[in-house]
Amino acid sequence: MGPEKPKTFFISLRSAAMIKLTRLNNSTIYLNPDLIKSIEETPDTIISLVNDDHYLVREKTEEIIDKIVSYRVRVIHQSRQFSSTDTPA
Repeated sequence: MGPEKPKTFFISLRSAAMIKLTRLNNSTIYLNPDLIKSIEETPDTIISLVNDDHYLVREKTEEIIDKIVSYRVRVIHQSRQFSSTDTPA
């Protein structure tokens, strides 16, 4: 037998590591939720990232948190799907 082939994972764009948000001018922005440091409502919603970038968005804090939770559930679900398809050689 030859060397073991590396495993290849394909992730669709819908499940990419981003959440979809709306800027104040109605344009769409996709943010990586792992980079969010804080979310404030003043009354506009301001998202601060770990690199100190800031974004003003239309969504309220609770909606953003719901999107982050949904994103994390998708990631866990996909990781379980990948691990359940792994079969020992």
